[in-house]
Amino acid sequence: MMLIADSGSTKTHWCIVDANGKRLIQTLGINPYQMNNKAIREVLERELYPNLNSETIKDIHFYGAGCSTEQKCNLIDSVLQAFFKNANIEIHHDLLGAARALCGHEPGIACILGTGSNACYYDGKEIKEQMNSLGFVLGDEGSGAYMGKIFIRDYFQNGLPADLKQLFHEEFNPLLEDFLDKIYNHPRPNRFLASFGPFFLKNIGHPYVHEMVSKSFDEFFSKYVLKFKQAKGSQVHFLGSIAYHFSEVLKASTIKAGLQPGKIYVSPIQGLIDYHKN
Repeated sequence: MMLIADSGSTKTHWCIVDANGKRLIQTLGINPYQMNNKAIREVLERELYPNLNSETIKDIHFYGAGCSTEQKCNLIDSVLQAFFKNANIEIHHDLLGAARALCGHEPGIACILGTGSNACYYDGKEIKEQMNSLGFVLGDEGSGAYMGKIFIRDYFQNGLPADLKQLFHEEFNPLLEDFLDKIYNHPRPNRFLASFGPFFLKNIGHPYVHEMVSKSFDEFFSKYVLKFKQAKGSQVHFLGSIAYHFSEVLKASTIKAGLQPGKIYVSPIQGLIDYHKN
């Protein structure tokens, strides 16, 4: 029996795969840059372990945001190994998971647009080139956290049209002190910033929101994808909730950048199942 995990900063999708099919479990996101051993273990003990039998799992493929160094991969491995004592465990960066899910064994450019953002050129076997991911403070253009940061800044600095500001006020009743506290003093501020994605989607017809989303994607292509020398000759594929729900705006921005839009998946799980079965 195989366990595949796709872990972002907001949520983790776990898929148990056996001869009879698949079973999905969702937990909070696990990011070793934002969580220590204890915090990760608490999430898994509360939300994952009660839903499966560890002894039946023989192979684990964990793809996670923040699993970009040996140290961070070892942190995840140590937590999982303590529970799955009989399993062969492989920890990989979520970008490789996106590339395998989107491209399979073919070359292409794989992009993640969810709570955070990232991109790489994949040659069909491994990642050959990628940009440095700087996180939501210094980067993450095109992501939900990036859009939330722009919007909240404009809300509190009188940069929004009056009608849109009123809509946001009626739905969230935002207080500056509360928002600053959640951003600077609470864990996972990127998740909080990205939580306004449904509001943006609901109001995508508003000129301000449409332009903000479109410009955010334009910046993503400028900072990430267009810097790959293979960009113009490759299909560009996308993964994540922001890519999926704002797909029409994303496709338009992709074409505007002179690129070839490819697949858009909200989750990599089925692609990863197909990859590891083959």
